[in-house]
Amino acid sequence: MNKATRKAGAPYSFLAPALILFVLFLAAPIVYAAYLSLRRTKVTGLGLGAGSRHEVWAGLSNYARSLTDPDFLPSVLRVGAYGMIVVPTMLGVALLMALLLDAGRTRVGTFARTAIFLPYAVPAVVASLLWGFLYLPRVSPINDLLTGIGMTPPDLLSGSWVLYAVANIAVWGGTGFNMIVLYTALRAIPTDLFEAARLDGASDVQIAWRIKIPIVLPSLIMTFVFSLIATLQVFAEPMTLRPLTNTISTTWTPLMKVYRDAFIRNDIYAAAATSVVIALATFVLSFGFLKLVGNRAFNQED
Repeated sequence: MNKATRKAGAPYSFLAPALILFVLFLAAPIVYAAYLSLRRTKVTGLGLGAGSRHEVWAGLSNYARSLTDPDFLPSVLRVGAYGMIVVPTMLGVALLMALLLDAGRTRVGTFARTAIFLPYAVPAVVASLLWGFLYLPRVSPINDLLTGIGMTPPDLLSGSWVLYAVANIAVWGGTGFNMIVLYTALRAIPTDLFEAARLDGASDVQIAWRIKIPIVLPSLIMTFVFSLIATLQVFAEPMTLRPLTNTISTTWTPLMKVYRDAFIRNDIYAAAATSVVIALATFVLSFGFLKLVGNRAFNQED
């Protein structure tokens, strides 16, 4: 092998470990799930003995069963309401914190960035357990504090509050990551723009609204897409809180329905079909949104 060939193959050798892991742990499971979604188990006789159960072609019947399941549409609507709470709140708070840190309004910038980002490092299951302890009326120190000052604390795990309780965990855990992404984008803006704006009499609010936010719009769109994908895949938080309340069912989200079908009902074919539907919805919504606003945002410098 000559020097030119080795040089041309060097990039692929660096990419090879990531590509192998991608194929083994992401691409292959997706293909296998799509295969299972088109199969079903056929039982012959009484279903006893060797050969009495075998896989056969099912076509789109698993998708029909999944989409017509009475628990599927409510779980989708519930996730939609969850996303309408989580995504705007999380990105709005993250953008506000990034702007405040970039404007130098706090003298403890390093500590503030670390403190805001730290919840993101807490695993979702651990965060849900921590917040679940704070939500339980009998053990929550917040309830004791509110009762001590004469206020009636709400039952955050009741049917009317549990959606906000789950959304709060996601906002608490995800705001720091989005803040770091937006703050990094803000720090990359040339300071000459701000100095020129101040010479023209612009205030900090005007600089943020008319200069900073339009420039970091691509980063804001990227964080929106990441948040949208995470919303469609919400699972850990409601699954962890479920033993603490009767208001979270086994099909509270589409992924919880997948878990129920696969591991409780032992119907891996219906679970695979629902998984493929979720994956397709994630792809369509993510790339549809990027197609809708991406050209304007990412080509704004042209």
